[in-house]
Amino acid sequence: QVQLVESGGGLVQPGESLNLSCAASGFNIGETYMTWLRQAPGKEPEWVSTISPRGGIRDYADSVRGRFTASKDSAKNTMTLQMNSLKPEDTALYYCAKGFGVGGVGTIPTRDRWGQGTQVTVSS
Repeated sequence: QVQLVESGGGLVQPGESLNLSCAASGFNIGETYMTWLRQAPGKEPEWVSTISPRGGIRDYADSVRGRFTASKDSAKNTMTLQMNSLKPEDTALYYCAKGFGVGGVGTIPTRDRWGQGTQVTVSS
């Protein structure tokens, strides 16, 4: 039974940091690509990052490159998203997902491959 559980969201001020976690069960994240995405109210989902099975290849959206870092811990079967220098426009529900979309790396997997999401709010 494949399951993904995100955690670590919260309310922070601009410039502060958050570390999101994604705990996987039912499969080994070290054997598959993984994706982070986010969705703000009234907006379409936005791809954030994709990381290769062992974490050696990491792609980021232009909007987060240089500020966010995706990582994997295969021993714990988890992945993380370290978010630094947060901006109000980063406010969204953040999801982890298995694999990537039909367009390949940089696209969003189907909804059935997402977790439940964790809320990140950046506000002064």
